[in-house]
Amino acid sequence: MAGKFETKLAEMGVTLPHAPAPAANYVPYVIAGDMVYVSGQLPASDGEMVVGTLGDDVTIEQGQAAARACAINLLSQVKAACAGDLDRLVRVVKLSAFVNSTSDFGDQPQVVNGCSDFMAEALGDAGRHARSAVSSPSLPFGVAVEIDGVFQIK
Repeated sequence: MAGKFETKLAEMGVTLPHAPAPAANYVPYVIAGDMVYVSGQLPASDGEMVVGTLGDDVTIEQGQAAARACAINLLSQVKAACAGDLDRLVRVVKLSAFVNSTSDFGDQPQVVNGCSDFMAEALGDAGRHARSAVSSPSLPFGVAVEIDGVFQIK
């Protein structure tokens, strides 16, 4: 039986995938007390990644879609950390987003809204969070966006 968050996700047409495995020597998340620290998630969906550079070959809309894919993967990790019960999530505390962008591109916050808007729509008030949205000259595998997060659970 799906909980309230997964029911809302289903209404949005989203099914959380299995939590992505780490790409190197780290763990996907760490639980410390009632906090879950999720490692950076890439914009992977159905085996495809959004690659490229904002301000060059990736549009703001494509960047927002990449950030949304990161959000879905973040929630997959939180669900795994909560032994499959996403309703243990109390709130999204902080997101740190890295946008692969040219030196003259300044719309990183608009790109990262793809993640923030998704979290707010899917989780309501529990999805509202503090965040950073910074430029990066390159990211792993050439992806357009990478986002990590801090989540409070019960």
